[in-house]
Amino acid sequence: MSGISLQQMIDESSRIVFFGGAGVSTESGIPDFRSADGLYNQKYRYPPEAIISHSFYMRDREEFYRFYKERMIFPEAEPNAAHLKLAELERAGKLSCVITQNIDGLHTSAGSERVVELHGSVHRNFCESCGRAYPLSYIMESDGVPKCTCGGYIKPDVVLYEEQLKDEDITRAVDEISAADMLIIGGTSLAVYPAAGLIRYFRGRYLVIINKAPTGADESADLVIAESIGKVMEAIEVNNG
Repeated sequence: MSGISLQQMIDESSRIVFFGGAGVSTESGIPDFRSADGLYNQKYRYPPEAIISHSFYMRDREEFYRFYKERMIFPEAEPNAAHLKLAELERAGKLSCVITQNIDGLHTSAGSERVVELHGSVHRNFCESCGRAYPLSYIMESDGVPKCTCGGYIKPDVVLYEEQLKDEDITRAVDEISAADMLIIGGTSLAVYPAAGLIRYFRGRYLVIINKAPTGADESADLVIAESIGKVMEAIEVNNG
C-alpha cells in the first residue's frame, strides 16, 4: 500500500479511468444481481440468469420482456453522487474514460461523455429486421413484445448471457486502461468475465478499489476503500489538471 490518500492520488493523476459495476447504481435505487437481496436471490418461474440469456430471448420473448420491464428497467432512477463526481472529473480534464458494466445509462445522464458501456444500454433498442432505432419510452409503452413498424421484433441493445461483448467496446476499454495513469475500480466484485479481466491491462501508477465487499484484486491495489462509493466520491475535491 502506498500510504497516500485517494485525494492525493487523484491530484497527482491526469489520465484517470473509472471501471464500475452494479454497486455504482444501487445508490440510485437500482438493485444489483448478486447481493443477498439481488435478482439472483429472488424467486421467479425461471432463474433470472436463464431469462436474460440469448437462447431464452429467442425462445420466449414474451416472458423475457415481462421480466426485463419489471426488473431491469428503472426509468425513474437518477444519477447519484458517484455519477456526478465522475462527470465533474471528466470536465476538469482529469478523467479520460468511464468503463461501466451497467446498462442504465446513468453515467451519460450525469453528463459524462467518454463512456464505454460494456454490456450495452436500455436506452438503445433496434429492430431485428430493419435496424430501426427506438427509445426506451417505446419499449416501456409497448404491450408484450415490442414490434417495429415493419413488423420485426425490437431487441434491447444489451449484452445477454451467451452473447459476446462488442469488439469495438473491448478495444476501446483496453486502450483506455492501458493508457491510464490511475485506475479506480468501483462498485464491482470483479466476478463477471470477460469484463473483469480488462483490468489486467492497467500499467499505471495508482490502482484504487472502492467496494463494500472484498474483490479478487484487493491485494494488487494501492488503496482499498470498503465504503459507499457515493460517499467516497462526493468527498473528492476536483482541481483542474
